[in-house]
Amino acid sequence: MAQQKPNAKTAGVREGGKLRITWVKSSIGHKKDQKETITSLGLHRLNDTVEQPDNASTRGMVFKVKHLVTVEEI
Repeated sequence: MAQQKPNAKTAGVREGGKLRITWVKSSIGHKKDQKETITSLGLHRLNDTVEQPDNASTRGMVFKVKHLVTVEEI
């Protein structure tokens, strides 16, 4: 069986880890899908912080709104 090469999106992802995501910049004036992504991450208001699992799905959402949030690995 051939080994699978990690791609750029999954490189550095620790399975079972967590990410602390803080909403730091308003989404007013940004695209609707970015606003929906903020909501999907569980953020309700500015300066709100949530902990999400560190997986490819969460990393993809964070990448989409990286200019609106800060992220820490826990």
